[in-house]
Amino acid sequence: MAVRPPQQDGDEPDSLEFGIAALSPYLSESNLTFPATTDEVVRALGDPEIPYDANDNTVALSEALAAVGPSEFDSKRELLDTLHPVFEEYRASGGGIFSQLRALLPF
Repeated sequence: MAVRPPQQDGDEPDSLEFGIAALSPYLSESNLTFPATTDEVVRALGDPEIPYDANDNTVALSEALAAVGPSEFDSKRELLDTLHPVFEEYRASGGGIFSQLRALLPF
């Protein structure tokens, strides 16, 4: 007996975005202009929760920005380049023991 392939509906994306890829749409949809301070970035974007891994673990943008040194960014690229290692650190830390256990379970 053959099994049908999964149906492609438009409800679910083909790929998951996290880290700076998940942050980029917020930047594109905002009216943020550069140079911008950390506070201006948070205010313009509304302090969204940004997923940092494929398990849908998130971190508030304000928390991620608190972990970086510069308080002003000259461009969107500088902001994203500065935040990239922060999101990678969150991803590498695994979000704690419960997230690690949840990732091991098949459901």
